[in-house]
Amino acid sequence: MFSSGKDVLSRLTAGGYISELVTATTIYLASRLHKPILLEGPPGSGKTEIAYAVAKAMDAEVERLQCFEGINEEKAIGKFDEALQRLAVETFCRSGSVEWETVKKHLYSDAFFAAGPLLRAILSPRPCVLLIDELDKVGQAFEAMLLEVLSEWRLSIPKLGVVKAHTIPFVVLTSNEERRIGDALRRRTLYLRSDHPSPQREAVILRLRTPGHNEDFHREMAGLAKALRGWSLEKSPSISEMLDLAQAIELLGYEGITSEMRDTLLPLVAKTEADRSKLLLRDGWASLIYDAHQYSTEASEA
Repeated sequence: MFSSGKDVLSRLTAGGYISELVTATTIYLASRLHKPILLEGPPGSGKTEIAYAVAKAMDAEVERLQCFEGINEEKAIGKFDEALQRLAVETFCRSGSVEWETVKKHLYSDAFFAAGPLLRAILSPRPCVLLIDELDKVGQAFEAMLLEVLSEWRLSIPKLGVVKAHTIPFVVLTSNEERRIGDALRRRTLYLRSDHPSPQREAVILRLRTPGHNEDFHREMAGLAKALRGWSLEKSPSISEMLDLAQAIELLGYEGITSEMRDTLLPLVAKTEADRSKLLLRDGWASLIYDAHQYSTEASEA
């Protein structure tokens, strides 16, 4: 899969993802040790993107399990297709004599089971990336179900039996830290902290995604990102939102960000009424632009 941390770093960079050697080395070790990576950090800091970047570097598919409050095993593992089972029963009945034990055994086979992301990942003919996103939104009972998969690479499914993995996926767990992930699951993972990038790194990311501008523009945008995240907004901008903002400025034909652009850009940077009101204060936007300029200067000097 990967030969070293430097190999991972090279492949991630070739795929357009800017990483650090420590992160790349952790990905390499996780792939060799068959250990999941637990990524914790604020929303919008690029946790999910890492999984897709690793999949691109591996030339693999992503099986994504999006967690939410109230999710059950059926959503994660799958369930029997009852409509297909009823159709099969009707077909058997029309065929004449029926041996119900044989029919029952047939109905509860994998041919009638609609697999969910977890089952698809371990049954994949070649290793894939299993992304279990926003794990902090589920409870400890769901975590306990995951332990069997991540420890023994198998699933116990009622009426179907124990399904063992054909391949071992590369697993990425993400958490926005709304709830503390249990220690039993943490023990089985390698841990990475995912924070918003520094202005220097964000400038590089922006340069890759919006190559039509010069380096001063990318540093200015990176400075604005840090300024916005330091303003205690209800909804701080994610990396992807800053990319959207850079592309919008490009479409509008602007070369930089000024105080006069407030009303035009406000819908792109303020995503709640409280944030909008804060930036509409007399010195709000002007102060933000001043802070952004200071941060962009620091990035330039670095």
